[in-house]
Amino acid sequence: MTVVTPKRFTIDEYHQLIELGFLTEKDRIELIRGELIQMAPKGTPHTFSTTRLSRQLDRLLDDSAVIRCQEPIILSANSEPEPDVVIAVGDEADYLAHHPYPQDIFLVVEVSDSSLEYDQTTKLGLYAEAGINNYWIVNLQAFQLECYGQPYQNARGEFNYLSKQIFLSNNSVNIPGFEDALLELRRIFPETTSY
Repeated sequence: MTVVTPKRFTIDEYHQLIELGFLTEKDRIELIRGELIQMAPKGTPHTFSTTRLSRQLDRLLDDSAVIRCQEPIILSANSEPEPDVVIAVGDEADYLAHHPYPQDIFLVVEVSDSSLEYDQTTKLGLYAEAGINNYWIVNLQAFQLECYGQPYQNARGEFNYLSKQIFLSNNSVNIPGFEDALLELRRIFPETTSY
């Protein structure tokens, strides 16, 4: 009997595929636990919320951190996801040689509509395993922000977060690592945004 196993890629092999032109930006692929994962297409609400969130964070944090929008982060030798928004230490020049590592990251945010279940399970476990202390999901289905903190591993070896808080679209929330910065959620949800 022949056993079929999928080919898993390292980050180096993944980058080689990009350099050789096998993968391009149009392919919308990210490397998750060695697998090439096709990212879900972004609808208008997703694009709107991601753009507004990046803009609000940029205004609130100014030059005290780097706001990265849909750019890669390196979690392990075989995972390089592209979260919707990341707040990282330092400035842009710090990431010329490499993408941010977990220790460089204050916050990872996924804006979720059709990808909600994936972001609440696979991505959540991935970020917890990497030791990302603060993970947010902008839940466009329920118009709420899910804030996860305190990553841990249970007795079965599964990774999750001990803390989960829900904030509604009319609430404000402190930005991890920048407790004086208050994000008004009404500014990032499409139906509640006022100009």
